[in-house]
Amino acid sequence: MNINLSAVIIDAGELEAESAFWHQLLGGSIAKTPTHHFLRTDGFPAFVIQLAPGHVPPQWPQGNAQQMHVDLTTDDLAAADRLALEAGARRLEPTDDVDPAAQKGGRVYTSPAGHPFCLRSA
Repeated sequence: MNINLSAVIIDAGELEAESAFWHQLLGGSIAKTPTHHFLRTDGFPAFVIQLAPGHVPPQWPQGNAQQMHVDLTTDDLAAADRLALEAGARRLEPTDDVDPAAQKGGRVYTSPAGHPFCLRSA
């Protein structure tokens, strides 16, 4: 028996902002319904952004549990850092002390809806 990951479901109070963020970061194509946006990207399971009215972003790492976490690897951490920030991410850790030219380690961010994710060197 095989069990495969088919989708990652991400709650958001604002579908357009959250799906546009993930689309800009990962590329691919989006199919939309009134309550779900389906992002399909080569090499990833489907990302499904689900409308969740009243969604409250997690306050991780200093507060409430993170609810979910996505790890992404990249061969160019500096470029991925710039892309994530331009797409609307907020850097959590490290913050001002980041050397975006460094090509090792990782960075922790949140999406516009407050979901944590990491960019790590491949």
